[in-house]
Amino acid sequence: MNNQIIDDYSFDTAAKQAAARQFFAKVYGFMFFALIVSGAIAYQYGTEAFYTSYFAHLTPKGYQPTALFYVVVFSPIGVALLFQTMINRLSFPLLFGLFSLYSILIGFALSTIFLRYSLGSIASTFGITAGTFGVMAIMGYVTKVDLTKLGSILYMAFIGIFIASLINFFLESQGFQYLISILGVIVFTGLTAYHMQQLKKFAHDSELSDDDKNKLALLGGFTLYVLFVNLFLSLLRLFGSRD
Repeated sequence: MNNQIIDDYSFDTAAKQAAARQFFAKVYGFMFFALIVSGAIAYQYGTEAFYTSYFAHLTPKGYQPTALFYVVVFSPIGVALLFQTMINRLSFPLLFGLFSLYSILIGFALSTIFLRYSLGSIASTFGITAGTFGVMAIMGYVTKVDLTKLGSILYMAFIGIFIASLINFFLESQGFQYLISILGVIVFTGLTAYHMQQLKKFAHDSELSDDDKNKLALLGGFTLYVLFVNLFLSLLRLFGSRD
C-alpha cells in the first residue's frame, strides 16, 4: 500500500500514521508470504506425473480421485475454521503455523490448474487478478461510505457460493460453474473493499495490544489471501484457456 494512501487525514498524528504503515506492512507481508508458498508448491507439483501418482488412480472408468486428493481439497476448510475460531486462544506462533499449513495445502490443491490451463493463461489471469484486487483494496481504504451492511450481504452470498461450489464439485456442471464464477468475481471484489475498510479501523485502534495487532494483521493477511485466491480462480474459470 502506497504511503500517501496510508497517510490519510484520519490518522491525525505521526505516531498513528507510523502504526498504520507498520500494521499494513505486516498484513501484506503475510499475504504475500502465503501467495509465494502456494504458488511455488503449485508450480513445482503441477505436473501430470505428480497428479497420476498421488491424486488419481487408474480404473476401468478412467482416472478417479484418490483419498489423498479429497484430503488436500477439503482439509483447508477445517484448517481455516480452526484458525479463525481460535484466533483469540492460540499463541501467535501456533496461528502462524496454521496459516502456513493452510497455504501449503492450497498450493497442492492449486497444482491441478497447471493441467487444465496454459502457463500463459494462468500468468495473465494472475496479473488481472492483482490489478483488480489492488483497485478494490484502495477503494475500500479511501472510501468514506460505511461498507458494513454491504459486507454482511456479500458474506451471505459467499456462503451460498461455497455451498454451490461443493455441490458442483460432484455434479461437474460447466454451466453451473460458469454462473458461480461470475458471482464469485462480484462477491470477492466487494469483500476485498469491505475487509480493507475493516483493517483500516484496526490499524487506527490505539487501544489494541501489540499481540492483538499482530494476530489481527495475520488474520487480515489470511483473509486477503483467501479473497485473492478465490478471485483468481473465478477469473481463471471464466477466461482461462488451454492454449
